[in-house]
Amino acid sequence: MTAEQLTALIAESFPQLQEGSIVKGRILDVKPQVVLVDIGYKSEGAIPVSEFEDEEYDVGDEVEVLLERLENDEGVVVLSKEKAAHKQNWDKIVGVYKDGGLVKGKIKSVVKGGLMVNVGVEAFLPGSQIDIIPPKDLNEYLGKVYEFKIVKVNDDRKNIVLSRREVIEAERAEQRAQFLESVRIGDRVEGLVKNITDFGVFVDLSGMDGLLHITDMSWGRINHPSEMVAIGQMVEVQILDVNKEKERVSLGLKQMQPNPWENIEGRYPVGSTVAGKITKLVAYGAFVEIEDGVEGLIHVSELSWTKRISRPSDVLSLGQEVQAVVLGISKEEQKISLGVRQLDANPWDDIDVRYPVGQTVKGKVRNLTAYGAFVELEDGIDGMVHVSDLSWTRKINHPSEVLKKGDEVEAVVIEIDKPNQRISLGVKQLDNDPWSIIDERFKIGDLVKGQVAKIASFGAFIQLEDDIDGLVHISQLSEDHVEKVKDVVNVGDEVEARVIKVDKVERRIGLSIKAAEYSEEQLKRETQAFESLRPSGDLVGLEQAFKFATEEWTPGETGDDKEDQES
Repeated sequence: MTAEQLTALIAESFPQLQEGSIVKGRILDVKPQVVLVDIGYKSEGAIPVSEFEDEEYDVGDEVEVLLERLENDEGVVVLSKEKAAHKQNWDKIVGVYKDGGLVKGKIKSVVKGGLMVNVGVEAFLPGSQIDIIPPKDLNEYLGKVYEFKIVKVNDDRKNIVLSRREVIEAERAEQRAQFLESVRIGDRVEGLVKNITDFGVFVDLSGMDGLLHITDMSWGRINHPSEMVAIGQMVEVQILDVNKEKERVSLGLKQMQPNPWENIEGRYPVGSTVAGKITKLVAYGAFVEIEDGVEGLIHVSELSWTKRISRPSDVLSLGQEVQAVVLGISKEEQKISLGVRQLDANPWDDIDVRYPVGQTVKGKVRNLTAYGAFVELEDGIDGMVHVSDLSWTRKINHPSEVLKKGDEVEAVVIEIDKPNQRISLGVKQLDNDPWSIIDERFKIGDLVKGQVAKIASFGAFIQLEDDIDGLVHISQLSEDHVEKVKDVVNVGDEVEARVIKVDKVERRIGLSIKAAEYSEEQLKRETQAFESLRPSGDLVGLEQAFKFATEEWTPGETGDDKEDQES
């Protein structure tokens, strides 16, 4: 009989024993290195003692083992207790996987990309499946026991992939459903601060994330939610709104405290003085906290009666303790208007007593504009000299022609506008108006001398004594026909002329160069001819006529200088 035939005969004698199957055996003997186990075959099998380390055992105990081979090269049965357990566990894992159940396991080690877990067999837990938020340190999980969902089983390669995240998410989904079903608006609940953003805080309410918006954290001003809470902190909050369809919950923290804006008018009546701390400075004002949750605004215009303050930060600083007067309250908008200047008397209240109309005052030119000069009368109090009030006789286009910053000037108070805080001053009012007695100083027929100050297309302006100008119409320049004024006179020329017209109302003096040598009869006729000129066209008031001047004389400039400039 051959060896193959003998093996087949033996196999026929023990049909219940199949290699690769799990069989029951009994411990026959325990030796220092091996444990002898009888499985009812012609020889016992020897299993290393190391496979029994985690269990208590004794001779006669029944054990399940994996029959690897009926006979090895030495004719001995090859058995394995560990492999039997592994096969049993694997079959169990596959069954759990097919049923969609959970399996419990212990974290054994950290490997690339995740953790190795002992669930009876070795399984892999990817880092992304450890928790809802991927952990920073995987070592903190070593040795811990959790429940896992089996997400992948490869029977050929004996690979198992687990997920703890899916277990957590399923638990949270169930918790969310229970929470949404039971919670009511107004309930107070406890939760764990899970995440902090610029706009608010996400709080974990036993599986349900609720949003605590920054505006619902405090009745007062906070710049960032982290000023009040920290990640991992337990907080008690109030349910403000619940949306079951979208699974959203709005939370409130300030609502658990009394609203400080209730009875605000009673605590801070308009006109009362309050104390507070500067919490914020902006371009238009300063915010002052006068109690927890209540802020007022001092507008930049309410900082001083007289000082020109462009930025609140020029006079105030964060954290500064200040006093202010309540100017107004809007309970609906939760706004309080405050003023600092109201703590002192308004210097404009008695301005007309300190600077009565008609009084002569002195001051320094602080600023010049196209329409006038601002004169500082006292700290923060300015008066304005309009350009038209600088001279009775000169046409001044810009105040810089006669004034400059820093000049000390005298002026007369012309008008006071207390509501708009304006004082009108005049420099020319220091002297009498020469035009009021012009008909006494200049009479028709008088021979006068002067210098050509301006030239227009219709005539020449002659500067007479005391800065009074007269107009020589083009028709009065020469007996001959004149095409252009410059053909006869130029700016800066000294000329002699006769007065042929004096109009106190229109403030104009008509002159004639050609009539300088006329007789009284000739002068009379010329005056009558001059009167016939159209006032709105050929002859206009000096102030309007100056607008048409094409050339202008500057004191100190000669006619020759002007000719040189033009050439």
